[in-house]
Amino acid sequence: MNPDALAARLMPHLMLAPIVLPLLTAALMLLLREEQQRLKVTLNLLSTLLGLAVATLLLTWTHSGTTPATLGVYLPGNWPAPFGIVLALDRLSALMLVLASVVALASIVFAAARWHRAGVHYHPLFQLQLMGLAGAFLTADLFNLFVFFEIMLAASYGLLLHGSGRQRVQAGLHYIAINLAASSLFLVGVSMLYGITGTLNMADLARSISGIAAADRGLLHSAAAILATAFLIKAAAWPLNFWLVPAYSAATAPVGALFALMTKVGVYTLLRLWTLLFGDGAGASAQFGSLWLIGCGMATMVFGAIGMLGSQRLTHLAGFAAILSSGTLLAAAGFGQSLLTASLLYYLPSSTLAVSALFLLADLVDRWRNDGTNLASYEQDDEAPFLNAELIPTEGMNLDDDAEVLIGRVIPAAAAFLGLAFLLCTLVIAGLPPLSGFVGKVAMLTALINPAGLGASAGPAPGPLGWTLLALMLGTGLMALIALTRSGIRHFWASHGRATPPLRVLEGAPIALLLGGCVALTLQAGPVMRFTSQSSQALHEPGRYVEAVMSATPIPNPPTMPLAHPAKEAP
Repeated sequence: MNPDALAARLMPHLMLAPIVLPLLTAALMLLLREEQQRLKVTLNLLSTLLGLAVATLLLTWTHSGTTPATLGVYLPGNWPAPFGIVLALDRLSALMLVLASVVALASIVFAAARWHRAGVHYHPLFQLQLMGLAGAFLTADLFNLFVFFEIMLAASYGLLLHGSGRQRVQAGLHYIAINLAASSLFLVGVSMLYGITGTLNMADLARSISGIAAADRGLLHSAAAILATAFLIKAAAWPLNFWLVPAYSAATAPVGALFALMTKVGVYTLLRLWTLLFGDGAGASAQFGSLWLIGCGMATMVFGAIGMLGSQRLTHLAGFAAILSSGTLLAAAGFGQSLLTASLLYYLPSSTLAVSALFLLADLVDRWRNDGTNLASYEQDDEAPFLNAELIPTEGMNLDDDAEVLIGRVIPAAAAFLGLAFLLCTLVIAGLPPLSGFVGKVAMLTALINPAGLGASAGPAPGPLGWTLLALMLGTGLMALIALTRSGIRHFWASHGRATPPLRVLEGAPIALLLGGCVALTLQAGPVMRFTSQSSQALHEPGRYVEAVMSATPIPNPPTMPLAHPAKEAP
């Protein structure tokens, strides 16, 4: 067997790894004592690194195909669709897996510096969170999507409360309540869809939508709207996003960085299901809900931009930046144009990386703003107060295994690093040149003005909604720039007489990784845009997806040897 054929046979089985690997890692870490923190950190890092390697292999495999709908289908229960569980991998799901792995790696490295000691079971919860994310990106039926959503949410409840404190508990209770309501809506919508169509497999649903009787069409749309409401809550769409900023800002810095990815899970699910179920081949239901997506996305953009202008804390600023990014993606997705979808898929990872980096930066800048008084106090010599300063641990301070203060060793140019990182975050979030935020927004604006489109989803000339979105993208970008610039002036330029910011390599490296991803997206904008264009074409022409899932055949059982019958006795 040649190597290409062998890879084609082995790669679909590798689709299980992003789900099984974190599950096994979490189970193993639960067997370890809480005092074995170094071993848990090591296992978490190795598992996350291996997950990133697997996701990269899967991304390379999907991109090596000759058609836009290069797809891997795996039947975990060895039952054909729509009767058994199905996992499906295409370019979009592979892209989301890589993005989740990069953000997770940065988060766990940052947490390893100090935050993972703030509570118990941080590492198992972290891995279960990754399992839920990977399952949501790979599953091909709605019931298992619900299962993976609940795994992801259950882990996020524990991670949000990690570190204790009144503010986290209060925000955590609100977060749990709103997500339980979203889960209830999810179940109601799924039940209604099953009652109408008799299936929960996404490909089978896409095949059934056009044949729904006219009398049941209104019930179908109601079920889809209820289901979409659950996803809009997760995507932080206005007016269902009141919970996000208090919850994300109350979480510890590495958890906030990971949560910045979770709003994109809602956007991914909406984009996947809407293009699959209500595309051009859905008959009377074609493009159902597009105006609601556009309007909801635009309102979310305005809410996020105004929230950024009114924010005084960096964590609040990062939370509203996540809302602004989510609103931009929802509004662009609602137009249903291939070229615009390709552009938003380019913008999605860059905005996510920048917001995650801003959550990590907020922790370091707030610590620097307090001059480390929340960590240690200085005993100084009267004649040389800064040259002979001795660091004295304060009572109740967290220490590492060597009884050293956790602020770490000061590295040269720490303040310059923080300032440059904040500047790069500002450029990406506000959409200014030369980084990937600017490239993504220009691509979306170009698609709005000249929607040449790809394949069957070429859009019309921009109407009032198109021009409104164009104006909002420019206006909200300006508002984000003002808010971030004002915050940068307050935290960097207007700070005098401050000590050198305490910064550990384990805290600086994750921020460099995330912003390095934005730089890489900028330098490789051409290949990445070609990749997202093929992803968009496959989304808007779901026929190959439906055919691949429904035609997947189980592996036949090996032949059994016939049992030897004993010789009959002679009469």
